[in-house]
Amino acid sequence: MQVAHFDTDVQRPETAWVRGVNAFLPESIAVLWARPLDASFHARFSALSRTYRYRLLNRPVRPALEARLVGWYHAPLDVEAMRSGASALVGEHDFSAFRAAECQAKTPVRTLHSIAIERSGDEIQFVVRANAFLHHMVRNLVGTLVHVGKGGRPADWVLGVLRSRDRSLAAATFGPEGLYLESIDYGTSWQLPKAGRAIVALPIEA
Repeated sequence: MQVAHFDTDVQRPETAWVRGVNAFLPESIAVLWARPLDASFHARFSALSRTYRYRLLNRPVRPALEARLVGWYHAPLDVEAMRSGASALVGEHDFSAFRAAECQAKTPVRTLHSIAIERSGDEIQFVVRANAFLHHMVRNLVGTLVHVGKGGRPADWVLGVLRSRDRSLAAATFGPEGLYLESIDYGTSWQLPKAGRAIVALPIEA
């Protein structure tokens, strides 16, 4: 559900922009809608929050048809322990411990509004909403919570990692498979179309 903007003097119907752009895009990308907006709108800086979903297959056998669509961990994971650890992450914090070395953000401070962790059968889903994210932040959070879930560390270890601001103390970065940008919230003033899946998990709120 990525949003992009561009400047143009060309006048076309909104449907023509959608069909025309999609004619030149690869099969893996499709534009869903187009809207003319005031020049003050910015796809990145006008956003109030972003929501990412990480899908994790948790069973002894690796994925097959969804091999590139879900993350995978073979050993049983304790969802309650991961929720307990995740509660320390909610709020405004310096997330340097979960920041990739390549991150170019000016500040590591982010406000994590909520994080939900739910299991359905063999799949565990992590739904994370924040005002903004650092490079690899969601994948690093998932990796650390999985480390707690497998019993590698107690739940309160997550708070210690967060406070340390030291990336080397957190768990390894989880793979990109399973990570989805689910939605971007621009508020109501821009009247943008609502698109994306509903978040069905009960979040830990700030």
